Amino acid sequence: MTILLSVDNISIAYQQQTVVKNLSFQLEQGDIACLLGASGCGKTSVLRAIAGFEPVSAGQISLQQQILSQPKQLIPAHQRRCGMVFQDYALFPHLTVSQNIALGLHKQSAAQRQQRVDELIDLVKLSAFAKQYPHQLSGGQQQRVALARALAPKPLLLLLDEPFSNLDAELRESLSLEVRALLKAENTTAILVTHDQHEAFAMADYVGVMYNGQIEQWASPYELYHQPSSRHIAQFIGEGVLVAGKRCSDDGRIALELGEIGIDVCPCEAGEEVDVLIRPDDIIHDDNSPIQAKVIAKAFRGAEFLYTLELSSGTKVLSLVPSHHNHQLGEMIGIKLALDHTVAFS
Repeated sequence: MTILLSVDNISIAYQQQTVVKNLSFQLEQGDIACLLGASGCGKTSVLRAIAGFEPVSAGQISLQQQILSQPKQLIPAHQRRCGMVFQDYALFPHLTVSQNIALGLHKQSAAQRQQRVDELIDLVKLSAFAKQYPHQLSGGQQQRVALARALAPKPLLLLLDEPFSNLDAELRESLSLEVRALLKAENTTAILVTHDQHEAFAMADYVGVMYNGQIEQWASPYELYHQPSSRHIAQFIGEGVLVAGKRCSDDGRIALELGEIGIDVCPCEAGEEVDVLIRPDDIIHDDNSPIQAKVIAKAFRGAEFLYTLELSSGTKVLSLVPSHHNHQLGEMIGIKLALDHTVAFS
């Protein structure tokens, strides 16, 4: 497929302070990407530069091979064919749902406008609310209206700036999946900016983990979780701990307190100490195991408990255990390793 969006080695600076440095990525038609990172990492600055709200101090941004931004050249935001969904939705309170969605369709005939509005209202499941005003809707419904309005003129690229941050955690996750389905139904290319990993994993085909103005790793959610490229990403993505071990032979096996494991690629020599990433799903509860650990904390998650366990050395690890195994704090339980993806850092 052809490349729709190309962000090529861009830098962004505010008053001599560089906040984004030599950042690059590309998207094909229909891709959904996410820029994920903590506050201040530069992700929103990248989104605003793509939208046309911020200039770049180096590099260039191209959409359908047309240069939108480069130093001393900035095509205005309204000429970029980019839709935008803001954090606060930015709906007009005096307009109905239908009227809000129709805002970007002023160049079309009345019949064409109505057909597109009806199509999108049906797509976002708000047909019964077409004549309602924003204040009569829930937060999730308002978000659907904002999305439909942004999709109405069929933008080449949709930009979403922390779109679910005003919603509760349960609604954020379910709406993330809904929005992904909507974007895929429209074959819309999109970029989401968020600090929430659950949103990123639920929505995106590709995630760029940003840190200090740069993308540390660009990969699928699955690859980020199981094959983090750095110690920082290993600790930032998901839940897990780095457990000390030692490479015991040239064949790549590593000795841990929890047992000996194999590894295909190990950045270390025989005898060298390493840190191995252990996720909660890598540790299985097994009453018959000779390896015992003390339960020092637990969090009930419905189908399972997330246990914090202390090994005999004092090392703490996490383990997901089916919730019918309801162990008490201070209790010793048997555990064993079940590592499918071994990640080690020297």
